[in-house]
Amino acid sequence: MRSKVSHPVFSRVYLRLSEVMERKGGAEHRQRLLGNLAGRVVEVGAGNGLNFPYYPLDVTEVTAVEPEPRLRAAAERAAEDAPVPVEVVDGLADAIPAASGAFDAGVVSLVLCSVEDQAEALAELYRVIRPGGHLRFYEHVVAEHTGVLRTVQKIADATIWPRMAGGCHTGRDTLTAITAAGFVVEDLDRFRFPERPPQPAAPHVLGRAVRPVD
Repeated sequence: MRSKVSHPVFSRVYLRLSEVMERKGGAEHRQRLLGNLAGRVVEVGAGNGLNFPYYPLDVTEVTAVEPEPRLRAAAERAAEDAPVPVEVVDGLADAIPAASGAFDAGVVSLVLCSVEDQAEALAELYRVIRPGGHLRFYEHVVAEHTGVLRTVQKIADATIWPRMAGGCHTGRDTLTAITAAGFVVEDLDRFRFPERPPQPAAPHVLGRAVRPVD
């Protein structure tokens, strides 16, 4: 069954914009995100496969879930050159096509801003990651402190931003959602990317959380 997610205009723009952002520092963020991963990994919202070159050789296989057809096709092409086995599949964040506890780790990067329901998506990740396994996250989030930027995020999310950016919301409190899903954050870095010019999607978090052993 197809996921029925299609953003034909945004996907074309993202294919070009993402490559620019990689050169400006995104590639280094992805390397940090994936460092020391091992075993079976599920990546939700794989986009055009920009993470694939940075998976360590200790990763035995990656199941990369991507619902958008144009981005999924780009991910399939990227998988051919990945250093580890990558299977790109059609699917949604709230219905990951895998058994419970099937993976040693999960990866999300710049996707929890656009899923329809963060709680459901993170509950699914919690389900498919084994107890003791890790969630790696690299996401833009709500500004840490109240002020002008938070106000700008609220205005952007209530007006044009989600329609222009494939359902993206700039002001989601993703870190709180991760902990509310049951994960325990073990490592966290906050930063703005890009630093200039100022824009509502600049606040980011990058880190690692664990699914506690039951």
